[in-house]
Amino acid sequence: MTQAALTPGMAALLLFGTFFVLLVARVPVAFALGLACLPSLLFEPRLSPMVLFNETFKAYNSFILLAVPFFLLTANLMGIGGITNRLVKLSRTMVGSMPGALAQINVVLSVFFAGISGSSTADAASQSKIFIDAQTREGYDLSFSIAITAVSAVLAVIIPPSILMVVWGGVISTSIGALYLAGIIPGLLIAGAQMVTVHVYAVRRKYPVYPRATAKEFFVSIFESVPALMTPFIIIGGILLGWFTPTESAAIAVIYAAILSMVVYREMDHKHLYTALLETGRLSAIALFCVGTASAFGWLLAYYQIPQALLSNVTSWGMGAIGVGLFIALCFLVVGCFLDAIPAIIIVGTTLEPLARSVQMHPIQFAIVGIVALAFGLVTPPYGLCLMIACSVAKVRMRFALKDTFIMLVPMLLVLLALIVWPEIALFLPRLIAPEFVK
Repeated sequence: MTQAALTPGMAALLLFGTFFVLLVARVPVAFALGLACLPSLLFEPRLSPMVLFNETFKAYNSFILLAVPFFLLTANLMGIGGITNRLVKLSRTMVGSMPGALAQINVVLSVFFAGISGSSTADAASQSKIFIDAQTREGYDLSFSIAITAVSAVLAVIIPPSILMVVWGGVISTSIGALYLAGIIPGLLIAGAQMVTVHVYAVRRKYPVYPRATAKEFFVSIFESVPALMTPFIIIGGILLGWFTPTESAAIAVIYAAILSMVVYREMDHKHLYTALLETGRLSAIALFCVGTASAFGWLLAYYQIPQALLSNVTSWGMGAIGVGLFIALCFLVVGCFLDAIPAIIIVGTTLEPLARSVQMHPIQFAIVGIVALAFGLVTPPYGLCLMIACSVAKVRMRFALKDTFIMLVPMLLVLLALIVWPEIALFLPRLIAPEFVK
């Protein structure tokens, strides 16, 4: 077998250099990933541009990826079927008497919504429409309102069921059930950190507080919300009990959301259903197109043995498990600023996986550290999709809310560091509930 025409270093420079040039030229990420493959395919005698098409379409031949449009559809059905309104009411009875009441409700609703949808962009879009204008009318600063709405939306990729966990499990062969369990404690810690941040803001800026809800109001809200809150238990419980696969659980979630919206709450008609299907098709096409071109990009990384070259260089630094964890988090933090999380998992996750394995970093911890680090990219420029959505709803430029956004990311960064230093934060629930998934 003849040697490749390019060394790993030259191939990496050509692939990533072309990709970043295309990004600077404002080429959409999915197209930039595909086009960045072409110079290498044309330059390498043993390859041809047909590899790009073959690897792209091969990536779609994956049963697990069907979960992506199903979870997006679940989020859209929940949003237009009256479920969100009931969860808002429940959140208000729980934290409405705390300083910064409406912002606290914003965070708690994100926790509930994360346990249903798995999509941060869907959360950011719906929450921005609900909360940004409402908060400013009650005296909250606009930049604060944008920041807390965008930052709390990232909980949807950390708290199960998460689309990123589905993709990670499919690409890097990690138990999705274990990932779902591992994301619960980190997600709740980040939500708690956000609520403490809101409390500090509210006390210093004297944001309004609602009257304390009565016990009757609280229990009535729980009763109305129980059907919606059962969704994550159905999804996660069904997987852990072996009733259905992650993809089948996503399909069950769609059926359940449709029944709630059309039969139980009766707030969705055929016109709303058509709107939900149309929006789901649009968002799924964007996400899955990225998966295809990122898979071709990742195939070229493997072909030129770039991960092995990176591993040999980094392992020579003599870092331990914590040092490698910090390096992995830094890589995902930087890449997340420029690249959507799904292609980042396919490209960077598969590249760094041998490095994590070399220091006996548990695959579940590696996945959670990577996913939490990628969540930052949803609110950090220049990509910052959740922040971009919130700013577009508020009709301001992204830089308007950057200061408050970065302040709110500080406690989230502390949680990420804790996940690296103390692996048991992520591994406790999987080992307790489903130890067979952790072996």
